[in-house]
Order: sequence, then structure tokens, then C-alpha cells
Amino acid sequence: MAELKDKVAIVTGAGQGIGRGIALSLAKEGAKVVVADITDKRFEVVKEIEALGSQGLAVKCDVSNRNDVEGMVKEALNKFGRVDILVNNAGIYPFKPFAEMTEQDWDRVLNINLKGVFYCVKAVLPKMIEQKYGKIINLSSIAGSVVGFPSLVHYSASKAAIAGLTKSLALEVATHKINVNAIAPGPIETPGTKAPDVTISEQTIRAIPLGRWGQPQDIANLAVFLASDKSSFITGQCIVSDGGYTLP
Repeated sequence: MAELKDKVAIVTGAGQGIGRGIALSLAKEGAKVVVADITDKRFEVVKEIEALGSQGLAVKCDVSNRNDVEGMVKEALNKFGRVDILVNNAGIYPFKPFAEMTEQDWDRVLNINLKGVFYCVKAVLPKMIEQKYGKIINLSSIAGSVVGFPSLVHYSASKAAIAGLTKSLALEVATHKINVNAIAPGPIETPGTKAPDVTISEQTIRAIPLGRWGQPQDIANLAVFLASDKSSFITGQCIVSDGGYTLP
């Protein structure tokens, strides 16, 4: 049986990588999926969703722009009438040493990675409260929430903040039957993270006890679980999926 039949999901940054994997996996479980992305790749993902026999809606959205986010949720409600699942996946991770980081560099990362989550949750929450049902899944990272990485101070700060936001928000909305959880991926092989140098890739694999890069599907499987009623007694958690990379 389709785990998420007739549920409506919004996935931000769903044009490629982890976001695409999550969007397709939700669709495979019967969800209708709003594919939000700033690139035209969102249309390709919707075609893939429709090929799976589900419904998709492509929406152009810059999550750092409140008007874009409010418009995205309005389109979702006009099309499907409800929003059951929000996956805050959109994010950027530009490498830059802290000593060279400008205020503009800092603001760009925090506006997309953190303020974007704020905008998206604010936009969907009234409907979820009205429904007395909702699943909010935030993408954190092992960077910031578990370990530090050089040249990613702004990114790590944003992802650590998401872990904290998740805990506090979960407390505030629990009485409305809304679950809020976060996923902290480790090294995941996506178009944006795949190392061009084979040596670097091999070094990364050696640092992962399970002996392989993570795949978007690994994160998507966890997202489906958190979006389903099988996780109804889990809230406020930041779940690490890293193949053992951060184990002592």
C-alpha cells in the first residue's frame, strides 16, 4: 500500500540531488508533490513524478524571498487544497575561509539556509494547525550540528541553527498534532558534492565506516519514514545519516 496516499508534500530545492530524491520517493508512496526550485529542473522532476502515477506541481521559488514562499504555498493550496508535509531542503554550501568571508557571503547563506526555513514554516503552519496534522522535515547537516568543517563557518552555523529550531518548534506545535524533525546527512554523492579528484573521493570513503558514499536515496528513505504515520511518536529530533562518519 502507498504509505502517503493522498498526502500533499512541498519539497524545496527539489530540482536535483537530495531534494529530487526526496520528491520522487514521496511520490512513489502516493504523495502529491510540489516541486519547488529556482531552476527549470523542477519541470523535469514533475515529469518523473507523473511517470510514477502521482501528481506534481512545479513552482519557481527562492526560499530567501518571503513573497516567493507565500506564493508557493498559495499555489499548492489552490491546486491540492492542503499541505501535509513540508521538506525544507533548499540550501547552499559555498566553501570560503572565514578570514575571507564577507558580510554578503554570510547573509546569502543564512538567508537561504535558515531564513528560508523560517519563511516556509510560517507559510504552511496556519493550514497545518487548521488540519490538526502536519509533518515538517528540516535538512540540517553533520556540519555544525555534530562536527565542524573548515571554510564552512556560515554553512555550519545555519545547519546548527536548524537543529535548534527543530527542537523548539516541535514543542510549540506538538499540541496541534504536528511533528517536526530534522535530518543531518553526512557525505552524500550529489552533483554538487561529487569530488572531481578520485583521490579525494577515495579518502572520503575510507573515513566512512560503512565504506561508501551516501546516496540521495539514503536520505529520501529517512524522509519518507518521517513523513509517514510510522514516525508519529517522533518529534524534535535531528537524526544523523552518515554511514558512521561522525562516530568517535
